[in-house]
Amino acid sequence: MLEEGVAQMIPVLLQKEPVDFDAEVRQKGRTWLTKNGIAVNASPPKASKLPRYWSHSNLHLWNAYSGTCAYLAIFFEWSTGASSTDHFVAKSLKAGDAYEWSNYRLSCLAANRSKAAHGVLDPVGLKPETFILNLAKGSVRVNPGLSTPEKVNARKTMTRLKLNDPELKAARARHFQEYTEHKHQKTFKKLSPFVWYEAQRQGLL
Repeated sequence: MLEEGVAQMIPVLLQKEPVDFDAEVRQKGRTWLTKNGIAVNASPPKASKLPRYWSHSNLHLWNAYSGTCAYLAIFFEWSTGASSTDHFVAKSLKAGDAYEWSNYRLSCLAANRSKAAHGVLDPVGLKPETFILNLAKGSVRVNPGLSTPEKVNARKTMTRLKLNDPELKAARARHFQEYTEHKHQKTFKKLSPFVWYEAQRQGLL
């Protein structure tokens, strides 16, 4: 497992919640649910109506996970406005989890929109090397050593998150090519940790 929760998908280490999270997010959310007669384990009548208390911790989430999308494992700047808090268990399924730090995944907007409420593999606790990479082409494939059920879930995740989108493949290949030209391993690891991980695993660093 990589350090500091850097994530495409490779295992993500769940980071500690901010010190003010309980007061500013969890308790405010639960109070609102109670006032509106919604059980924490129930589906809310309209998930879109839930107060966005989690927004208080958006920047904390970006900092905690070093600005790396949990699903695509590519760094993005906070200032671009591309950051979003993905609720791994969708708000429409379990109201209380809308206000639980452990349910949050840092996501770029594209990955969050692709995932929506559909089931994908969770980067937190993901089996190492579920996905492997062709470094020259930037293409991802499922590890052939997985069990049949694991392969099925991994393929579903690849399809849902569009992990082999042409632009993503080109970006991964470019990141590796830039490393081979400039040999800036620290920058490489920060900007594209999945590609860095695979290059290391394949003995190319």
